[in-house]
Amino acid sequence: MMDWTDRHCRAFHRLLSSRAILYTEMITAKAILHGDRKKLLGYSKEEHPVVLQLGGSDVHELAQAARIGASWGYDEINLNVGCPSPRVQHGQFGAALMATPELVRNCVSGMLQAVDIPVTVKCRIGIDDQDEQTALDDFVGTVAEAGCRVFVVHARKAWLEGLSPKENREVPPLNWNRVYKLKRDFPDLEIVLNGGISSAEAGLAHLDHVDGVMLGRAAYQNPYLLAEVDRVYFDSPEGPPGRDEIFRRFVAYAEARCEEGVRLHQMTRHILGLYQGEPGARVFRRHLSVEAVKPGAGVQVLRDALRFVEKTREAKPVLVA
Repeated sequence: MMDWTDRHCRAFHRLLSSRAILYTEMITAKAILHGDRKKLLGYSKEEHPVVLQLGGSDVHELAQAARIGASWGYDEINLNVGCPSPRVQHGQFGAALMATPELVRNCVSGMLQAVDIPVTVKCRIGIDDQDEQTALDDFVGTVAEAGCRVFVVHARKAWLEGLSPKENREVPPLNWNRVYKLKRDFPDLEIVLNGGISSAEAGLAHLDHVDGVMLGRAAYQNPYLLAEVDRVYFDSPEGPPGRDEIFRRFVAYAEARCEEGVRLHQMTRHILGLYQGEPGARVFRRHLSVEAVKPGAGVQVLRDALRFVEKTREAKPVLVA
């Protein structure tokens, strides 16, 4: 998710689940070749397993970017063929590439030749007026010829004209059954379902039909749902850590990053939903939104935010039947 799942977001999410596979935001191959690699590719060792998600359509650039990503220690390289934003379309990558499966096959082939780690693809069930029944099978079958064994499929079409990126996440109808059928059509491939999964528990039923599930914006907007992942999917004997405990661990992370020169709001923007649905959630969000952006803001802002939550919790009346 571009501009969302940066290293600070991933460090926060790792505090919630020790087993979930984390993805970077989509980074273009050109940016990696010509940009600030420390800024673009840096991460904390605690993030593993972590996947570098690339955007691009040039075989040689993607191969070079994949090689660089592997040298930085990423566990997997994922090619994004699902993002519908106009910015991405202009660069001739993202969901627009579903119209050219042979090009995607060549890109994946070049990346696989460049690295010794898995190369996977994230896509939609189709674009525009494609027949999603035939086009998806054609796309996956063609790309699989390069050796790609894992496809993460967002169970919605992407409309490249007429819908905004936000509308593309909501307007095209979900079609989970189409992804189920894809798994039946390609039983030897690993098919992961994305789209419309609102909780860890809600994803379980899909595992009767596909090999895995991906949580995207639901996990960003209500991050504490990730605290159930280890128990639900990996049979962890330990209960999930409480929100306050997660928050305190994040304070320690933020303090270390502030000492390195990272501005507080670059981190706090990712944790605004931690107390969603809980007493004090509103004052928590408001305090961080206002105070963390101020010049020189430090972790005391975080400690004050927790104190406001605790005060609100204590003041909440207890009803006795």
